[in-house]
Amino acid sequence: MRALVTGGAGFIGSNLVDRLLAEGHEVDVVDDLSTGSLSNLAEARTAGGKALRIHQLDIRLPEMVELVARRRPEVVFHLAAQASVAVSVKRPMFDADVNVLGTLNVLEGARAGHTDRVVYAASGGTLYGEPDASKLPIPETLPHRPLSPYGVSKKSAIDYLVAYRDLYAVEFTALALANVYGPRQDPHGEAGVVAIFAQRLVAGEPVVINGDGEYTRDYVYVDDVVDAFVRASSRGGGLTCNIGTGSQTSVNEIYRLVAEAAGVDAPADHGPARAGDVRHSSLDAGRAAMQLGWQAWTPLETGIAAVIRYFAERAG
Repeated sequence: MRALVTGGAGFIGSNLVDRLLAEGHEVDVVDDLSTGSLSNLAEARTAGGKALRIHQLDIRLPEMVELVARRRPEVVFHLAAQASVAVSVKRPMFDADVNVLGTLNVLEGARAGHTDRVVYAASGGTLYGEPDASKLPIPETLPHRPLSPYGVSKKSAIDYLVAYRDLYAVEFTALALANVYGPRQDPHGEAGVVAIFAQRLVAGEPVVINGDGEYTRDYVYVDDVVDAFVRASSRGGGLTCNIGTGSQTSVNEIYRLVAEAAGVDAPADHGPARAGDVRHSSLDAGRAAMQLGWQAWTPLETGIAAVIRYFAERAG
């Protein structure tokens, strides 16, 4: 298979690139390196050889369409995005520019390059808004009612995927991701509390939890998510599939688990809550099990231990 991965130097994207190369596929990586890093592709660049090509390019530029049309990938894995809820609240135009118009550029390239399928990284944590607790874990049948510009942009992208499938026969599978965590996640952003906590605790620095810490999320390990993307390259056509564990874990509990794995016995501080954050979220992945043959298999404690090892090794 010839694959193209947008956001391929990012956290999830680079792990996906490693998996694709290990399976013998040819991979084009597109990343503007605004948040991704070539260091995430160090192993891929060593092992990939001629099977790997890296293009430093913003998906919003016309050259994006030209690149996809020229390279003619069979599958486009579209992960490049403005991924911050807080940034989307402060800069909704910028969020829409990247996540809506950038996605349209990718789809136009897929149409011109006769791509068989686009596998899209959607947001399970924002897509469904703030559902009643009785609806958790959330099934895909729940209406899409995002409460942040980020969630709206991700919903809009799915609507475009549906339209391109009907109009131009560009197949798609959208993966509504829960809170993904694992090695290579950026510890300096606002998202990714496992990485943020792990990096700070390994470095002996204090940790601040936004709000009361009783916000709950569905945490799914990056290797499990990568497996879902690979499976979706040939399955689940025309569907949005939730990718999560179905379980809720509070931020306070995440801190306890990370601190325990890091061997730290100190409480976290608490700061103000963030605007636009959903209070509780977890995803029912029954459709992914049926359509993709997928399930999450990595226990939270095992994944957190891997993140601690990653940051400990980087700290020397």
